[in-house]
Amino acid sequence: MNPRASTSPSSTPASSSAPEATPARHPRALEPITLIITLVMSVLGALIGIVLITTLGVSPNTAVIGALIAMLIGRIPIGMLTRMRSQHRQNLVQSAISGSTFAAANSLLTPIAVPFALGRTDLVWPMLAGAAIGLAVDSWVLFRVFDSSLLPASNSWPAGVAAAETIKAGDTGGKKAAVLGVGALVGLVGALFKLPTSAAGVGFLGNIWALLMFGIGLTVAEYAPDVLHTDLSAAHVPHGLMIGAGLVALVQALLLMRNRKGGGKGAGDGGDRGYGAVPGDTPGEVRADEPGRTVGSERLRRGLLEGMALFLGGAVVVAVAGGVAGGLSVPALIGWVLLAAVAAIVHQLIVGLAAMHSGWFPAFAVTLIVLIVGLVLHIPTVPLALLVGYTASTGPAFADLGYDFKAGWLLRRDATPWHVFELDGRRQQYLAQLVGFGVALVVVALAWKSFFSDGRVPPVSEVYVTTIKTGLDPGTMQTMLLWAIPGALIQFLGGSSRQMGVLLATGLLVATPHAGWMVLGALVIRQGYTVWRRRGLTDPVARKKSDEQSENDLSLVGAGLVAGSSLNDVGQLTKAL
Repeated sequence: MNPRASTSPSSTPASSSAPEATPARHPRALEPITLIITLVMSVLGALIGIVLITTLGVSPNTAVIGALIAMLIGRIPIGMLTRMRSQHRQNLVQSAISGSTFAAANSLLTPIAVPFALGRTDLVWPMLAGAAIGLAVDSWVLFRVFDSSLLPASNSWPAGVAAAETIKAGDTGGKKAAVLGVGALVGLVGALFKLPTSAAGVGFLGNIWALLMFGIGLTVAEYAPDVLHTDLSAAHVPHGLMIGAGLVALVQALLLMRNRKGGGKGAGDGGDRGYGAVPGDTPGEVRADEPGRTVGSERLRRGLLEGMALFLGGAVVVAVAGGVAGGLSVPALIGWVLLAAVAAIVHQLIVGLAAMHSGWFPAFAVTLIVLIVGLVLHIPTVPLALLVGYTASTGPAFADLGYDFKAGWLLRRDATPWHVFELDGRRQQYLAQLVGFGVALVVVALAWKSFFSDGRVPPVSEVYVTTIKTGLDPGTMQTMLLWAIPGALIQFLGGSSRQMGVLLATGLLVATPHAGWMVLGALVIRQGYTVWRRRGLTDPVARKKSDEQSENDLSLVGAGLVAGSSLNDVGQLTKAL
């Protein structure tokens, strides 16, 4: 079964109706009407993010909300507002609001809550400065390396598919909108009954092998306490698996950087599935009418090296502003800075890879691994708290920007010339996200004191601080290193295209009740539907075409389930208030 062939730019059109005419140039993120709406939506997204992360401990994906509001604004028959009927402008708005939500909740408020919960309010502002740097570098690296062999646009990015399908359905209507609407209704109702319907939606969208391991991890984590009489998370088994899988994933990423051809088989679905890899790194090396991978291995290498250098610079700023530089010896300070930079870039890559394949990212768990490593190295309390905060600032925005770029890639894939329009649109999305990040920074800077004074501190930050204060149980590191071996082996055998080790560890760490059955059930339905559609077909070409149509049909259902679940997550705001 073809996991994701249907998402390439050269696959079947996005809808059965006539697609939106491609403008001469992509709409600008900073044009007045788009900027005004983006600013307003970004404020809303930031407030939703900080309210939910401090009360319920979650940060919802608000991209669908942004897309729906932009659609409604576009239907208002007043002058410049009608410009918002453009799918590409709606994409800019949804990029900004989702970016501001994750930035405010995960990348800014959670890190500064660590020194606050530790009782060091004097370190909140230095930590905010470091978190802002981490956020900025996080997004810059993703902008540089998205659609490379490491993070190809053709891969799943489930939340991005949901946002794109929502925008397209709102524009075209018809059967496509009906299927998406029914899926969203099922997703919303299921979520209201506490069922993780987004997990089922992901099962229709992602790489089958990656999701199989994800579903197994979720199921094992749910039933291990009753069947095995063991709390795997308390025993740090998932953390050990993630350490081993993460190290192998890092090596695999480095090997992809060495591939100077930038093509062949990438990190998605076993290869490029016929739409071709970019032979080099510059736009001039790709014909404008030949869709393909837009980032070659040379730019991938430069992007990751630039990220490492910038994370080093950010670590130095945190060390100086937070007083770490004065409390450590020179060798210890150098070691701290290097560890902080490496932890930041490894954290963002693992979170990004997990999000790309499964739509879920284990940011809390991977940060906790960094914290455990810091405890093993006997890093003092304050430097360790700042290390944890700096690491936590990376990852979620990286993953969210990947979702948004995926949505834009799907909306732009029928453009002619495609390559120029795609790169221009991605650049405008990045600018829109920067607007969202800027708004999030201002909102957090203004609101943190009142939230924290009322005792509304992100629960994950309190877990970090509790772990710092209580330390490790004897033998924790030995257990983690022992379980790192099977994690590394599974990741190695699965290869970079499947990320099986990372996804198994992600499932064990996420451990959402019933989510495993949702994922595995969706995979069974997906396989069964594909086999049913191809019944009686013997010609290989006809079978391949049937499989692609099966994927297209189920992708729409999956997108609706994810969108409905996202609407429920945002609806939790009423409970929080």
